[in-house]
Amino acid sequence: MNSIADTELILSNKNKIYHLNLSKEEIADTIILVGDPQRVELVSNKFDRVIHRIQHREFITHTGLINKKEISVISTGIGPDNIDIVINELDALFNINFKTRIKNQKSKSLNIIRIGTCGSLQKNIKVDSLIASSYALGLDNLAHFYSNKNVLNNDISKAFLQHIKWPNKLSKPYVVEASQSLLNLFGDINQGITATAPGFYGPQGRELRISPSIELLEEKMQNFKYKNLKIKNFEMETSALYYLGKTLGHNTLTICAVIGNRLSKSYSKNYYITVNKMIDIVLKKISSSIY
Repeated sequence: MNSIADTELILSNKNKIYHLNLSKEEIADTIILVGDPQRVELVSNKFDRVIHRIQHREFITHTGLINKKEISVISTGIGPDNIDIVINELDALFNINFKTRIKNQKSKSLNIIRIGTCGSLQKNIKVDSLIASSYALGLDNLAHFYSNKNVLNNDISKAFLQHIKWPNKLSKPYVVEASQSLLNLFGDINQGITATAPGFYGPQGRELRISPSIELLEEKMQNFKYKNLKIKNFEMETSALYYLGKTLGHNTLTICAVIGNRLSKSYSKNYYITVNKMIDIVLKKISSSIY
């Protein structure tokens, strides 16, 4: 088996993975991802003890214990491109031998839960509620840069393309399912399709001084239905997380706090309370469960 070149697997002079600046000993196999670097401490403050604190660029990692279970929390920043870095580097930490630069014969599966904020795309989903993403609908193009297409749900994406009348000039949306084991763990949370956009304004149908190319995108997405599935919310990371996670053999799930309803135009008066509640729910579930 050939070793991976220095330009492909980039390590620091301390033999740590480049962007995250982590060694395998500093990261747990149960990981919470947050977009906002300041949110890392909101999570780790609830640990019984913090063992490791590492920072490189926007990527902050705290690893600690809660109920004797080791958990890590990492900030990813915003967007599918940052998720591409984080998931590939987390996988490398556990599944590539950094000394030989050769893939391990037996792969390690991680449990990765992203917690974040989103905008609701259904009028009946109120601000300050939570949504668990049963499927990710990628309006970004990240999955198209990788060879594995076996994890994609082509039936849902085809139905979406026809419903929206998706422009041919844009990259085709793709759909990936959440990890069922994690979805079951949070079965008491509202579930549905989460749309992932590669931007915050035009790609999500917002208009300030430039008109989006797809008119009435929010309304069209609200009206989409595939069997009993509806698009519940908009955010900017889940499709990349689900695609890379499922392709690499990891369990992944996104849970979001709704801070705005795109249809009713309502916005949370204090979403920090909801985010804190979401953190408590996630930590309680994962610290008391056996994977």
